[in-house]
Amino acid sequence: MTKYVVEAKVIGQRILNAVTKEIDLIAPQIAAQAVPGQFVNVQVSKRTAPLLRRPLGIAGVDRERGVIVLMYRVIGDATKILADVCSGDVISVIGPLGHGFDRTGKKPLLVGGGTGLAPLLFLAETMASEGIRPDVLMGGRTEDDLFWKELYMGIAGEIGLTTDDGSLGTKGTVMALLPGMLQAGGYDSVFVCGPAPMMKAVSGAVMEVGTPCQVSLERYMACGLGACLSCSCQGVGKRIKVCKDGPVFRAEEVTEW
Repeated sequence: MTKYVVEAKVIGQRILNAVTKEIDLIAPQIAAQAVPGQFVNVQVSKRTAPLLRRPLGIAGVDRERGVIVLMYRVIGDATKILADVCSGDVISVIGPLGHGFDRTGKKPLLVGGGTGLAPLLFLAETMASEGIRPDVLMGGRTEDDLFWKELYMGIAGEIGLTTDDGSLGTKGTVMALLPGMLQAGGYDSVFVCGPAPMMKAVSGAVMEVGTPCQVSLERYMACGLGACLSCSCQGVGKRIKVCKDGPVFRAEEVTEW
């Protein structure tokens, strides 16, 4: 798949919650090729630090308009700069990068937390367009973290909700609901993206019941092309580059979270 370096025009940003924003960019070449699970590397500043690009998972595309949708948390200098860009501004984007999800199975379950729910949203939208409405299990610290449920309405089947403080859904992590959903749901595939401890726990439980499981790893990626090795981690019998070999892996391929 071809990788493009494009000067993408910002056509809008919107606030999703106190620390999360969505940015829409005109990038026709990337929008035409991107598949769920892939990401882009965004250069937020050409003149001042930070100069390194930031990887952001693709949360959706509008192929007709040539638009890609990215969602990110405002947590550091780079994302603070990105949060200040306005419609009409132009930013440099490389993509689509990495390998996406293998959309096998007819009865999928998507499990996510935090911004890991962004690439899963692209996956859910793609599945829905193919006539499959995946069940979704999402977790957050508080009700405010689960604004995602509104984004999944209409494209998902059953939506399970958990919060650490019990302010929405079941109190606890996604592991509070996962065993029951696995037992009752009859899933033939599970897709996971979110914080590493959550992915480790979820993938372990899924593999125990013998259901195929794919995980999308989150790592700091300086280049996004497999050259700098900053995102490497231990796989089965070898080191793996998350940006180039992944970010999506079969759960049994990963030994370091």
